[in-house]
Amino acid sequence: MLKYKQKTGKQSWQEVSGMKINEVSKMYDITADTLRYYERIGLIPTVNRNESGIRDYTETDCNWVNFAKCMRTAGISVESLIEYVALFQQGDTTRAARKEILIEERAKLLERMAQMQETLDKLNYKIDNYYKCVEFEDTKLK
Repeated sequence: MLKYKQKTGKQSWQEVSGMKINEVSKMYDITADTLRYYERIGLIPTVNRNESGIRDYTETDCNWVNFAKCMRTAGISVESLIEYVALFQQGDTTRAARKEILIEERAKLLERMAQMQETLDKLNYKIDNYYKCVEFEDTKLK
């Protein structure tokens, strides 16, 4: 049902039709309520409505949904993402500020990943010890 782009000239493309909120919800495994919330708080830009007032998600809107979901799944703060989207909507003059937000969030993510790796290493150590205990018990019983 979704046709994202149509060629309108030699090198020009135009978005021609979109998706309804339930389709986007299914595509990205996000509830419709969450999509509405993301739009209301500015986590994604405002989605255009059709003549009936129903949200009509374009490819660009879907890209924002995908970006928001990816960043939130990674633990990027809602506040940083809202600021990023607001800056993006202000145009090219905010590129440096947007880049700085992304750099800061990347540093936080790398720290969380290091902490998670440390936790994984500890879990692996504990699990290995259980395997050794079971092996030891098995040899004692023989």
